[in-house]
Amino acid sequence: MRHSRKVVVVSQHYPPDHSTTAAIMAAIAERIAQEADVMVVSGMPGSARAPSPGQPVVVEIRNWLPGKAALLKRALAEALFTGRIFLALLSRLQRGDVALTVTAPFALPYAVAAAARLKGAKSALIMHDLFPDVLVMAGLLRPSSLVARAMRGINALMFRALNAVIVIGRDAEKLLLRYGGMTPDKIRFIPNWASLTPANRPVDPDNPFRKAIAARFVVGLSGNLGFTHDPDIVFHAARLLRNESDIHFLLSGWGMGFARLKEMQAADQLANVTLVERVADDKLDALLSSADVWLIPYRKNVAGVSVPSRFYNLLAAGRPVILVSEPEAEAALTVSENRLGWVVTPERPDQLADAIRLASRSQDTAMAERAVATARTFSPERALASYAAVVQDLLSSQDVERTA
Repeated sequence: MRHSRKVVVVSQHYPPDHSTTAAIMAAIAERIAQEADVMVVSGMPGSARAPSPGQPVVVEIRNWLPGKAALLKRALAEALFTGRIFLALLSRLQRGDVALTVTAPFALPYAVAAAARLKGAKSALIMHDLFPDVLVMAGLLRPSSLVARAMRGINALMFRALNAVIVIGRDAEKLLLRYGGMTPDKIRFIPNWASLTPANRPVDPDNPFRKAIAARFVVGLSGNLGFTHDPDIVFHAARLLRNESDIHFLLSGWGMGFARLKEMQAADQLANVTLVERVADDKLDALLSSADVWLIPYRKNVAGVSVPSRFYNLLAAGRPVILVSEPEAEAALTVSENRLGWVVTPERPDQLADAIRLASRSQDTAMAERAVATARTFSPERALASYAAVVQDLLSSQDVERTA
């Protein structure tokens, strides 16, 4: 059912940006546009798009995008962007609209929830990361610091104002319900999905990322290594396994964690480690098919704070996963429930090395089939239909309120 009111999707990242967040927000906006009028307010240069039938209108807000390593410049740029978004929403939102946003940059949801409340619109948040918990987990804030307490106070106001919070992990609910403004009926669980087609991909010795590696068993790492990831545990495990010639580490990615891996490898020159810079999207399938097992190394206290989007593509490639995290974290629950690999205690490189040895000797040939089958349950069609249903519920509730 198409309503006269519109849905405003707010995201700093949107195509032509190639980030995961951009792809997710574009897919959501385009799916909702099948049933409602959608306006995307984007912070990505070159994203503006004129109206066309059945497609979102994309409005581009001026934005400055400094490099990720320039933390102070990034903080200033994100503050300016958040302010511009707030003003843009005040002029574009109308009573009865629905505003949908995501937690990047971290202050963006506050501005969207406040603007929606002032304009009589409803608001929903897709929670990819929970702040300040992410910063505490990364060691950038103390749990009891003034900044952390202030952020939690603002969170309480925001969660009270929001009409729906979409979580991508079941482990987030416990943390959210600590806030007085949150109630279970506001929380909707919609996991992310694989961008690769789920299919078992046999190991090919001629794979371009593997053919130069003589070892029988390849351990892979791929993706953005940010605040929540622990590159050290991977490198220390590689050091523990340096004399086991049949095991080799293929490490690819970007971000501060990958820079840390390059520093450690430059110092130690481990023969069992190969570093590969970030690969283009059209080579991702080949990269994910090159390893026998994939690592996702989190810092401690990840449960409820962050969910790795890359996880679903690893399963789609038909590969087992070794996850460094608490056992109650969403990805760890999925691994354990479906017998897709191993879960390792954070900050224990010895346990990670042992898990890699177990994986290299595993006789469970059905694990690949289970990974692919599990990836099929995380389909984009299913997830996007759920997003559309949440928005329709919020739009319909406006009608109920007006007739009540």
